[in-house]
Amino acid sequence: MKDISSINLKSLKKQLSKKGYHFKNKISSGGYATTITVKKGFCGKKRCAKIFVDGNDISKMNDDKLAVFRRRQVGIVYQFYNLIPILTVEENITLPCDLDGRGVDRERLEMILDSFGLRARRKHLPNQLSGGQQQRTSIARALINNPSLVLADEPTGNLDSKSSEEVMSMLKMCNQSYGQTVIMITHNLDIAKQADRIITISDGKIVEEV
Repeated sequence: MKDISSINLKSLKKQLSKKGYHFKNKISSGGYATTITVKKGFCGKKRCAKIFVDGNDISKMNDDKLAVFRRRQVGIVYQFYNLIPILTVEENITLPCDLDGRGVDRERLEMILDSFGLRARRKHLPNQLSGGQQQRTSIARALINNPSLVLADEPTGNLDSKSSEEVMSMLKMCNQSYGQTVIMITHNLDIAKQADRIITISDGKIVEEV
């Protein structure tokens, strides 16, 4: 890796197993840099780190190819939901399909609405939902294109304990039922303990891995 100082990580090279459930535990500012690095690799214009997915170095993709890869292979779950306020639950979930110019798989949509307990809320706007329902909608949106990789950045950070348990259950379902690789950033050690693998980063270095 070159230009490491710009992303505040020191010689980080890790291989994550396909269909795994991986947590990165943030215990200092270095952990925050990890969140930015993951997003920069998949979403940003300047990609100084090398990221391989299924043997493909996505850091070598141009912006157009990366955009297609991101829409079809990566689902992102945010701490603050990032739902479009003027769109209904169903419209928010199917937005990635619209942006990709592909039709919605109605059978998959109905399955996701049922699995996430959102069928009765499908015509509601985000401001008519609880925090947990908004995050479930965010996760459902991340899954609609059946991505191979789900990135979750502090998805329980704004939720109470009950809603956090619901969201964790949804993320486990992504991994166990849909076979998606889940990478989650969290400060919460109790949540991290639910993962197959935990990588703890402090000041830009891996300090523990279990």
